[in-house]
Amino acid sequence: MIKKIAILGSTGSIGSQALDIISKFPERFAIEALAAGNNVELLAEQARRFLPEIVIIGDKNHYSRLKTALNDIPVKVYAGEDAIEQVVSSSSVDVVIAAIVGYSGLRSTVAAVKAGKKIALANKETLVVAGEMIEKLIKQTDAQIIPVDSEHSAILQCLVGETGNPVERISLTASGGPFLNCSPDELQAIKPHQALKHPNWEMGNKITVDSASLMNKGLEVIEAKWLFDLKHDQIKVVIHSQSIVHSLVHFADGSVKAQLGAPDMRTPILYALTYPERLATDLPKLDLLEHNCLTFSEPDTNRFKNLSLAYTALREGGNMPCIMNAANEIAVEAFLKGEIKFTQMPDIVEQTMYETEFSASADLEFLEITDKNARTNALKFINKLNN
Repeated sequence: MIKKIAILGSTGSIGSQALDIISKFPERFAIEALAAGNNVELLAEQARRFLPEIVIIGDKNHYSRLKTALNDIPVKVYAGEDAIEQVVSSSSVDVVIAAIVGYSGLRSTVAAVKAGKKIALANKETLVVAGEMIEKLIKQTDAQIIPVDSEHSAILQCLVGETGNPVERISLTASGGPFLNCSPDELQAIKPHQALKHPNWEMGNKITVDSASLMNKGLEVIEAKWLFDLKHDQIKVVIHSQSIVHSLVHFADGSVKAQLGAPDMRTPILYALTYPERLATDLPKLDLLEHNCLTFSEPDTNRFKNLSLAYTALREGGNMPCIMNAANEIAVEAFLKGEIKFTQMPDIVEQTMYETEFSASADLEFLEITDKNARTNALKFINKLNN
């Protein structure tokens, strides 16, 4: 049976790569819905190529432009977050690829969970911000979350066939980004265009900066806690600059399983769509003879403080990961605009974590209040730095 797919964030890096891999299997997948934030031109181009039933632009101000651009083809055009939530809840959608970047992807993913969908999750912020709530919702529905991140996909693959076998810990690998060997003084001088040049992966701007600051790995640590039911001290991070070993699982008997592959996001995207089945592809294949030196080292949390802040947020629990995530989104945006230094991002995150109201438990409504307050506080700290 052909699976009908809704892609949330179709114009982003993950969404575009998902469309690429899906196009190779027309006998397995069909695009039911495409949703994007504000990239009208690319969304219209994707709609013309894949002819989905529904196209949604998140920013309602762009509805008329999109509607006009697609007037001559048989697609339904909608706008706004409510429309996205309604579409992912529709019985016509089998699988939801949740690839909207940041906190803004939370509500639509929650709607998909409530509707009992299979969700290929690329929006790690959903579990970072609301992991406890999502966990409870999944127990009440038939929803299934399959990770798209290469690291969490690797952990999932290593756990296949290991039901009941005790896991001692997992190791999430990190490339270390482009500034792995930079001194503190060199980090002070980093410019946005430098941070956007990742040595191994092709990603969107926000996640690329997060990777450079190791915040992305911190978010993945929190996400892993909820995906695999782990405690914070069971989740380790190891620097592996070649990005060939995507992560490892350490079992209680001393055995270690690792998943290896070429650094290409289309592989874990496809696996998330077909799990636990694997399909033959023409994607790049790994040749270990071309990678005969694989290195591993401890992350330096003195130079890259964001990783330790993420562990702090995980230990604190409640709405603290939400605070951290909101502050980081504001800090990354300010850095990309040239308003703050690369090294000031963790300072803003840390101050916001201490200054924003903490709650040991939070529902979606309180998380939205937390997100708003944390962003306000982060902006306040940025303004202090610039005055």
